[in-house]
Amino acid sequence: MSKFSHFDQNGNAYMVDITNKQMTNRTAIASGEIVTNSEIIAHIKNHSIDKGDVLGVARIAGIMAVKNTATTIPMCHPLLISHAKIDFELSDDRIKAICTVQVAESTGVEMEALHGVTTALLTIYDMCKAVDKSMVMTNIKLDFKSGGKSGTYTRDV
Repeated sequence: MSKFSHFDQNGNAYMVDITNKQMTNRTAIASGEIVTNSEIIAHIKNHSIDKGDVLGVARIAGIMAVKNTATTIPMCHPLLISHAKIDFELSDDRIKAICTVQVAESTGVEMEALHGVTTALLTIYDMCKAVDKSMVMTNIKLDFKSGGKSGTYTRDV
């Protein structure tokens, strides 16, 4: 059994003990895409979606998700987030969301970055579904993490 298991020797769930892990600066970057159509992209660029500023609301939703990851993912530790941001890249048929999270903690922020990017994409879907219900969220992944005992990870393209 791994020392980072969420289960004890009797199979009971518990939160991993990070008491003795070293506090380090930690960063995680996650990204994902929502595939849509040029009509949605034009509406977003022109701020003409009836529900409001799609990317502005999605950005706030993603940051809120980062801050609340421990209330959604059962065994995540509550963290004092020192920095969180959501960026967007628009192309003809998709929106890429990129979530960057930083902390000075004794555990990483990969889950926070993944939670933030997923929530930002879900918010885009929610705000645009009246125009296009066929949107698809895809390619949600961890792109980079640094800090902690395991060091730096960078996804190979």
